Amino acid sequence: MLTVFQARGQQPKHRSAAAQEENQTVRRSTRDENWSRTDHSMDLTKSLWLLWLPCMLAGLSGLSYDYSDYSDSYYNDISEAGKQEAVTSSPCEGREQSRWHKLFTMLEDSHMRQNMMLEAGEEMMRNLREEIQSRSSSGSMLEESCSSLGQQLDLRLDAVVDEAKQTADRLQAQCGSALQQLENFTGLQASRLEKLENGYLGLVMMKSQQDSGVDRGKLERALMATAADLQRVHAQLALLQRAAAHRYLPSGCEMALLFPMRSKHSFAEVTLPSSLSLTALSVCLWVRVTEALDRTMLFSYSSRWNPQELQLLLNRDVLIFTVGGEVGAVQAAGMGSEGQWRHYCGLWSSEGGVASLWVDGRQVSGSSVVVQGYKLPEGGAVLLGQEKSSSGMYRDMDAAVAFTGKMTAVNMWSRTLDPEQIQQLANQDGACAQRGDVIGWGVSEILPHGGAQYIS
Repeated sequence: MLTVFQARGQQPKHRSAAAQEENQTVRRSTRDENWSRTDHSMDLTKSLWLLWLPCMLAGLSGLSYDYSDYSDSYYNDISEAGKQEAVTSSPCEGREQSRWHKLFTMLEDSHMRQNMMLEAGEEMMRNLREEIQSRSSSGSMLEESCSSLGQQLDLRLDAVVDEAKQTADRLQAQCGSALQQLENFTGLQASRLEKLENGYLGLVMMKSQQDSGVDRGKLERALMATAADLQRVHAQLALLQRAAAHRYLPSGCEMALLFPMRSKHSFAEVTLPSSLSLTALSVCLWVRVTEALDRTMLFSYSSRWNPQELQLLLNRDVLIFTVGGEVGAVQAAGMGSEGQWRHYCGLWSSEGGVASLWVDGRQVSGSSVVVQGYKLPEGGAVLLGQEKSSSGMYRDMDAAVAFTGKMTAVNMWSRTLDPEQIQQLANQDGACAQRGDVIGWGVSEILPHGGAQYIS
């Protein structure tokens, strides 16, 4: 019975020192409790045995028999009268004894089962406590691992972003350096070719004068071959210049607006100062047109009453500048070169109604009767690559007037520029060096919409 009381379940493996010490303490307390229960059970059992033993002895002593004399005969007749069976009543009969024995057995079994159930419950509590401790430690370790992993990912992401920025800056610097080298090489080759032509022609003339006996036919063929070689070199240089102009931005400009497709939703909106009421202005911008249709809008200012208040647009290869809604106020033909960077400027002054058009730093058209004494109304909106609809709703815009291509160095002044300033703006070496006081490229807020985007 003591062996059963002391039976224990199988202990879990791989415990820590603190858990093992706690388990040993629990075991000692459980063992002491079991021994106390066992001692109590033994005392109870002894008390019951002591109560039962007198009853048992009294029953045995009460059983007395009287024997009669036996004769020596072979019959051994027992006298019926002499035979007396005196039975003394006992406080504990046999049936009562078996009942007490069963009661003791039941008490022992109940104590045994109770101790086993208590021990099993304590063992389950210990296992549950250890499981909770293990899971809490695992949860804290998982939280620490997640936090460490998040910090590592943040650091790695910052490093990748910094590396990408550095790579982009390095590539941009390399592209600018390569473009500058190509331009220098082109100019150097052009000057060398010019010197070579002049020098070769001079030598040929001198040779022909000194040696009159040389065959004139051979000389003419040599000159023709040299001229053909020079033409091929010129063609290659022109091809290189077109490729550079097609791929790169004007020098000094770090970004441009790209309008990749003709759509009524593709445009850029310029945020103007709160109050804008002008009697003179200058609008200048660099443009590379992919394709120009009948009305390809470059710059458009619309007021509350007139959606075509101020416009700079292309009609195929005709450049048009309008003020106050007068269509065809100033125009110049042959100015819409597709696939090449061109610099356009439109100037207007209310005093005298003077308006003029400038292309690549030179004036190509002018007029002195354009809305004389007029004042450009305030509260309007500027759109690049599109014009505002008559209803004023963006959804009613016309896709036929949308611009496709690239645009950069968009500036607007509240005065008319001098010819020297326009020539400086048209120089590709300083294309983005100056900024307007009404619209300044790189300073004013210009928001692209519908697929239009900034490129560099």
